[in-house]
Amino acid sequence: MSDTITEAQTATATETPTHGVQLSDAAAAKVASLLEQEGRDDLRLRLAVQPGGCSGLIYQLYFDERMLDGDTTAEFEPGVEVVVDKMSVPYLDGATIDFEDTIQKQGFTIDNPNAQGSCACGDSFH
Repeated sequence: MSDTITEAQTATATETPTHGVQLSDAAAAKVASLLEQEGRDDLRLRLAVQPGGCSGLIYQLYFDERMLDGDTTAEFEPGVEVVVDKMSVPYLDGATIDFEDTIQKQGFTIDNPNAQGSCACGDSFH
């Protein structure tokens, strides 16, 4: 019996699965700026879907220092990582997080091709 671990076994044991969520350049720059303001390099941007809102599901977008069992992750800029939990991945595959900074609106937006409809205020979807 050999104690040698193959490269494939090492990669499988240490790699975290990725997801299909994209982060625009503007959003990545804003996340990097916010992380720099916080003075922390251990935070990730977490996007999740939770039950709630008038259409059934709401987005949760926040900084998180944890990596939970089943999380998927993708890095966009050095130090800018987006994490999605395994239950949210099917609802968010192909979604894009953007950041708008205009006279009418400032903040993060989520363009989700999986959303079949949303409420009037745009905070929830189904």
